[in-house]
Formats: sequence, C-alpha cells, structure tokens
Amino acid sequence: MAVSFQKAAKPSSSSSIPNLATSITTTLLKTLNPQTPYISNFNTPSDFSPLEPFSPHLTPPLVTQVIKNLHNHPKHALLFFNWSSIHFSHPPSSYVAITNLLLSHSLFSTAFSLLHLHDNLSDSLFCRFINALGHRGDIRGAIHCFHKANTFSKGRCLFSLNALLGVLVRANRVNLASAVYDRVVAEGVVRPDVFTYTTMIRGFCKMGMIDDARKVFDEMRCEPNVVTYNTMIHGFCKKGDVEGAKKVFNRLAESKSCKPDVVTFTTLIDGYSKRGEFGEALDCMKEMGERGCVPNVLTYNSLIEGLCLNGNVDEAKRVMTRMRLNGVKDNVTTNTSLLKGFCIVGKSDEAIKHFKEMVSRGMKPDVKAYDVIVNEYCKIRRANEAALLIREMVARGIKPNVSSFNAVFRALVALGKLEGAVLLLKQMPQMGCSPNFLSYSIVVCGLCKVKGRMQQVEELVWDMLHNGHNLDSTMYNCLVSGYCEDGDEEMALKMVYDMIANSFVINKDTFCIFVKELCGKGKVKEAETVVEEMCRRCHVPDINAYRLVLCQLRGKAEATEEH
Repeated sequence: MAVSFQKAAKPSSSSSIPNLATSITTTLLKTLNPQTPYISNFNTPSDFSPLEPFSPHLTPPLVTQVIKNLHNHPKHALLFFNWSSIHFSHPPSSYVAITNLLLSHSLFSTAFSLLHLHDNLSDSLFCRFINALGHRGDIRGAIHCFHKANTFSKGRCLFSLNALLGVLVRANRVNLASAVYDRVVAEGVVRPDVFTYTTMIRGFCKMGMIDDARKVFDEMRCEPNVVTYNTMIHGFCKKGDVEGAKKVFNRLAESKSCKPDVVTFTTLIDGYSKRGEFGEALDCMKEMGERGCVPNVLTYNSLIEGLCLNGNVDEAKRVMTRMRLNGVKDNVTTNTSLLKGFCIVGKSDEAIKHFKEMVSRGMKPDVKAYDVIVNEYCKIRRANEAALLIREMVARGIKPNVSSFNAVFRALVALGKLEGAVLLLKQMPQMGCSPNFLSYSIVVCGLCKVKGRMQQVEELVWDMLHNGHNLDSTMYNCLVSGYCEDGDEEMALKMVYDMIANSFVINKDTFCIFVKELCGKGKVKEAETVVEEMCRRCHVPDINAYRLVLCQLRGKAEATEEH
C-alpha cells in the first residue's frame, strides 16, 4: 500500500535533481530489462534492489525528470513509475509526465490502463489523449475518447470537449465540430467557455463561413476575450469585409474586459492594405499609437506589402524608414515586399541592386526573395544570371522552387541557349528539386524546333517517362514536328500513331508539316491512312479541314511529280 508523499519523501535540493535523475536512469537501463513494465511480473523484490537507495529521495520533480530522461524507453519509464508508486502517492504532475510519454509512443491502451488502475482518469488527462489521437489523424479515436471522458467524468468534460473541437477544426472537419458543439449545447452536457466559442469561431472563419462564425459570436454566453475578437476580425478581413471587421473592432474598443492589442491592429491594417485602402490603414496605425499599442514588424510588413503590391514603392520605402526610426528592425519579408514592388513598377535594376544590398548587409534572403529576382532576370532576358542565382541558392542551402527553374528554362530556350537548358534540367535532382512535366516540356519542345537535336530529345523523353510523367498532346505535336524537321518520317509516323492510340488529335499546323513530309517522300497513302485512322479512333470536330489539307498537299505533290 502506498504511503503519502509528504511522509515518505525526503527533500532533495533542486541542484541535485539532475544528478539523481541521471543516476536512476543509468541504473534502470543497465540493470533492468523489462519485457513488461508491471512489477508483479518480476520474481522477487531483490530484482529492484539497485533502485532502493533512491527511494528516500523521491519527489515529484525527480520522478518527472527521470521520466523525461527515459523518453526513448517507455517500458523502463512505466516500470520506474510503478516502482516509485510503492513508496509514495504520485501527484497530478507525475501522472501528466508518464501519460505524455506513453502517448508520444502511441501507447494509448497502456496509458489508459495505468490511469484507470490508479483511478486517475481526469478530464485534463482525457484532453491529452484526444490531442494525441488528433495529431495521429485518428478522428474516430478522438471522438470515442471524448465519449469515454463524458462517461467517466459524468459530464464534467469541458477540457475534453475543447480538445475535440480543436482536433476537428485543425483537420478541417468543421461541420463535424459544429454537430458536436450543437449537440453539447442542446443537451446542456457541458457549459461552453470562451475557449469553446473561440475554437468554433476559428473553425468557421477558417472555412470562410463567416455568417456561422458571427452567429456563434453573437450567441456567446460568456464575455469574449481578445483572442475571440481577433479571430472574428481576421475572419472578416479574410473575406475582404473590412467594414464587418471594423464593427467587431468597435465593439472590442468599447469592451470593459479587454482592449485591442497589436494583433488586432495588425489584422485590420493588413485587411485595409489588401484592399488598397492605405488612408484607412495609416489612420489605424495612428489610432494604434494613441492607444499606447506599439506596432511590430508584422504590422509594418502588412502595410509595406500592400503598398508595394499596389505599385506605391516610394511610400513603402518611407514607411520602412519610419519603421527603423521607431526601433523596429526590418526583416527578409519586409525587403522581399520591396523587391516585388520594384519589379511591379518596372524598376528591375533597383530590385537587383536592393537584393545585393540585402546580402551585403548580412541579411539571408529566403526562397521567396530569390524567386522574385530569378523571375525578374528571366523577364529582362538575363537568363544566365538567373541560372547563376539558382546555383547560388543551392550553395547557400536554400532549395529552389520548380517554378523558378521553369522560368529559367523558358528564358534560356527563348534566347536559343539550349545547351544551358539541357544541362540545368539534368542537374535539377542534384540541386534538390525534381523536374515536373512543364520542366521537360519547355526544354523538349525548344529542342524539337532545332534541326539535329532529336537524339537529345529522346534521352530527355526517356528520363521524363522514367520519372512518371506522360506525354501530352502538345509534346506529341512538338515531337512530330521535330522528326519532320530532321527528315525522319518513320519516327514522325510512329509518334502520330502513338497520339491516336492515346486519343490525342494532331493539331492542324503540325498535320500540315507532317503531310508535307510524307508527300515529299512519296508516302501519300500513309497520310491518307492516318486521316482515316484519326476519324475511326478519335473525336475530330473539324475532320474536313484535315482532309482539305491532305487534298491540297497531295495535289501539289502530284503536280511536282508531273513536272
């Protein structure tokens, strides 16, 4: 029978706890190898003799520390917990520690059995089960656990309810959360608190269901806190309804229990900025100062981003200067907004210069900042510099986006720098980014337009197919044109039949090139067969146009032969 903790434990100084915990952990791991964590399965009390010298020193902080030390050894931790329960009664903090450890290893039934055995199944511990199941994506398990909590705690399960609603909202199962919430409210099983209401409001706002969120907000039976207000304001701003957000703000401003904070103002300023209403955004920032609320970097960034996206870069620079004078340090996001602004107004040189200044100031641009400049280099036909910038990203440990590679491929192909495009395409996997279908399509179709490149094309197409990408109609048409350009009518014919087999229809321009090539080689019959096969196997709305092309080219070929 366990004696009380106050009677059994002898005080240990806080400085000695880490050393004692390390000693206990080492002893456990060296001397005990539990196939089962239950003491009854060990033969004699002597099995635990190595631990006995530590029993007088057991305290809740020491027990918690040992359990933390054994984070990779749940059976040893549970064995220690069961052994120490012989010497004193565990307080709630010890149960929380062992429960967290067992749940982190998905040992749900073990944790439940332990708590049930010790008659320690509380609402707060059920809450931990529900959150753990939610993180695993086990929605059904989380709901089942809530019903258990309701049974064991006889309706006193507010923490479990809030945990379940949070799990459902995070999983975007808002309709299911709403059904649980409505049932609980209707049955009066649990009295919702501000966290319950705020979770439901957040869920509805997340899904754009602002009217449902407003209904919950208006029907709250307790006073909203600032988080509730901020959630509603964000929901309205997300829908572009800044007027609705302002009404909620005015209600918050009149509240006696809470006041607007930096999140409130930042959300409103962001909402106004996204709508291009910069006068209102600046007024909001002014009111912020009058209320003694200090703007942070997110506040300034919201305003600067809005100004830049609307092409008002000069005003954005002035706001950034004011930001620095007020002691708020700009970050990569601030400067990336300026880069975008320069590009929007066509000031490419200033964007590139500003980017280089960021680097020289010791700032580390992220992938978004690099993307802006890579795309701008491509836009102004400086493809080689864009490719170099991608290589610089990789060297700095930043993984480029496939969209940046594709922008470079377009620029290189447009400039006729096909070798550079092929080399970069082949090097992509080593640079931490796999080519997508568009990557292959841009380069392959570029190569098909140049005579004598079809061997390279075939290598890339093989790679593409090997990486799980199939040819589409556009690429088939490019291949047919490319083979015709090389005078290889047999491969062109094969590609056309592959297209037909995949229900793709050759476009009229490519068909004209293809028929001209066949007729030039005296293979008019093959061209006629292709048209008939297309009619038979594919839906061709304007088949007469194809027949007309065939007729005209066949006539020209016959006239040439007569001469």
